[in-house]
Amino acid sequence: MGFDISYHPIKEQEIQEWYFDLLQDDSTLEELSQKHQMDDFYIEKYKDTLNVAKQTLPTAIFDKTHGYFLAVIQGFFRTFFYTRGSAFSFLMQENPLLKKYTTPWQEVLTVELPNPIFNEISENYSSGVYMSAANVVELLADYQSNDSLKKELDDFYSHGRINVFIRALTYAKEHNLGLLEATEVIEPNPIDLNESTCYSNLFNCDTEGALLYEAAALEQLKEIETDENLAENEILHNVEYVKTTPEEVVEKKKKGFWQNLFGK
Repeated sequence: MGFDISYHPIKEQEIQEWYFDLLQDDSTLEELSQKHQMDDFYIEKYKDTLNVAKQTLPTAIFDKTHGYFLAVIQGFFRTFFYTRGSAFSFLMQENPLLKKYTTPWQEVLTVELPNPIFNEISENYSSGVYMSAANVVELLADYQSNDSLKKELDDFYSHGRINVFIRALTYAKEHNLGLLEATEVIEPNPIDLNESTCYSNLFNCDTEGALLYEAAALEQLKEIETDENLAENEILHNVEYVKTTPEEVVEKKKKGFWQNLFGK
């Protein structure tokens, strides 16, 4: 499957307060949630996420457990941003010099954990890099002043996705927050965005990235219809969008081109 990337503005103090403190004692969860005017439905999802997190084994990969749960929980509190397939982790793998804009979890955490940490996305349903508030400010400043870096980011976050990434960084800067990367916190359905899946609060997700994904998907469908001499919207009316989960891989049966088209 492909990668549905999201960026979650959050600072180190909130990482501790919203997640690790509550893993030890969740008696203040209701008070914390109500303070942030969280809907009852999402308070329950918050509780459920923490209950799952409490079962994390010491041998489990941090990025696939605690890091991912942190991204989910951030989305209960404030805005987060979506970009299809464009993870800073992937760009950093191509250019290791970009690591200077990230802060390893080992320097962020105030609790000692035995879980191995990768500090990047290597699989689906995972957290990726964390940028501190200082990292965010530095990256934004260099993007504006360094033509080489600007081109590298613009090329990687192509088809308008750079606007979403810069907005995520700008939001974090304006609120003095860091930025946490994750994958599959939200899984937009590009054929019908109303049928999207979100493990956090979908209403807190900035919509621009999902709309870009939808537009790109529909454009590709139209191109295939033209190439195959099919009637307009014939594919759209017959295609089936099937999501995978961490526990299962569902075979796509309707159209052979589907996996290549969306990477799902």
